[in-house]
Amino acid sequence: MSITDKAADERLLFAGSDWDFWTIRRIHDAVAEIADKDLKLSTFPNQIEIITAEQMLDAYASTGMPLFYKHWSFGKHFAQHEMVYRKGLMGLAYEIVINSNPCISYIMEENSATMQTLVIAHAAFGHNHFFKNNHLFRQWTDPDGILDYLSFAKTYIANCEERHGHQAVERVLDAAHALMDQGVHRSPRKKTLNLQDEERRERDRQAHQERIYDDIWRTLPRKGGPKKAGLGERRQALLGLPEENVLYFLEKTAPRLKPWQREILRIVRHIAQYFYPQRQTKVMNEGCACWVHYEIMTRLHDRGRISDGSFLEFLTSHTNVVRQPMYTDPGYNGINPYALGFDMMRDIARIATEPTAEDRAFFPDIAGRGDAGELLKDVWANYRDESFIAQFLSPALIRKWRLFHVADDPDEPMMKVASIHDDRGYRKLRRMLARQYDIGRLMPDIQVVEVDLEDSRRMTLQHNALDGVPLEAEDAVRVLQHLADLWGYEVVMKEVDAMSGAPLKEHRAKARPGIVF
Repeated sequence: MSITDKAADERLLFAGSDWDFWTIRRIHDAVAEIADKDLKLSTFPNQIEIITAEQMLDAYASTGMPLFYKHWSFGKHFAQHEMVYRKGLMGLAYEIVINSNPCISYIMEENSATMQTLVIAHAAFGHNHFFKNNHLFRQWTDPDGILDYLSFAKTYIANCEERHGHQAVERVLDAAHALMDQGVHRSPRKKTLNLQDEERRERDRQAHQERIYDDIWRTLPRKGGPKKAGLGERRQALLGLPEENVLYFLEKTAPRLKPWQREILRIVRHIAQYFYPQRQTKVMNEGCACWVHYEIMTRLHDRGRISDGSFLEFLTSHTNVVRQPMYTDPGYNGINPYALGFDMMRDIARIATEPTAEDRAFFPDIAGRGDAGELLKDVWANYRDESFIAQFLSPALIRKWRLFHVADDPDEPMMKVASIHDDRGYRKLRRMLARQYDIGRLMPDIQVVEVDLEDSRRMTLQHNALDGVPLEAEDAVRVLQHLADLWGYEVVMKEVDAMSGAPLKEHRAKARPGIVF
């Protein structure tokens, strides 16, 4: 071996696929140097945890959280994932990353040294930077307090199981999980999820509940007695109707829930709110992480820190992750968020550094700006999927992806290609694709609109159906039954057309004795 070859080998972070904890340390430090000095990323401190494939399956099953309460559905998901994994029908994710401070990244011990490098670049720096800087995560999540809160929630539910029995707790969790999508506040507000605040808020909530109970329920008029004018409106106002967060409404005002049952609803509601930003930024979050890991791995190779063989192994894995099958491919499952996100990040960098005349016409504010890294960091911080696609999907990428707008009108016998690749078509295509990522269209608009405080205590909800499309009837009835069980009385949901207000359907459910109470 020549002196030059020996010097090159000494620069390599690892040789072959084997690794140990010192190798992981060297890899982390080399990746961190590029992330900090070259890309100038702003991240939380990192904590790398090495887990087995079985532990990864377990984390899959419990929504990726390291500390989570027990529920039968997690065991069902574990068995399902394990079966398809053992049969070779499904691969495991190489990593799971937790939005916390420090940021926790789980990597599998079965990974090769190259894959560990890729995962650390992707998760510990790509996702980490996105979590710390995107405005939705900054607004809705508390990385400093989430681990304490999860520990509190796990302990609280375990204590409830000991005191009230597993079956009683699972029934409440079943109902709460069914209503998770209707358990988030969509309007911005600051939430702090640390244990100290939760304990203080629990005391405040008890006091508030007692005031509400006295004012609303205890003063019900006797049957046949005179009704005071305006009393019903005042009570409706006290209930804060209309209310879009159904779990929040139940937690605060359901007349028959016990304090421990309200607290479980509160825990499930907080978890749902914690994941709310992730549902709005899937394309951006994965696109950011893929762009970061690609830049870091390429620079490691250019500087001789990983070998040619290692770089080829990385490219194989990277290509599999960002592959977009055609709609005729048996593996087609819609748009791959990794592929769309990564392509859009690279396209934005191209527009910033090598714009065409078309780019200058469509993106006058960013074309030729020069500093692609700073531009991308600004995008990652200030957009979500819907606004990101509406703002930055370029005509060049629309052509590359061969996107067309197909209008499918149920009143017409045939589908129609409504937009093609021309100036107007590009803008309409971009707008229509962005609508598919609009959280307001993905989640049904259901609100509690009325509660009969005078007599039956019936709760009425209204679903404002977009484009006149009602909910799937069987699912609606099942979820409404869980809602009625928690409320304790009859529940009615009226579906109306969001534009005209015309009635479409009506569903009813009554509380089943012995299910929750």
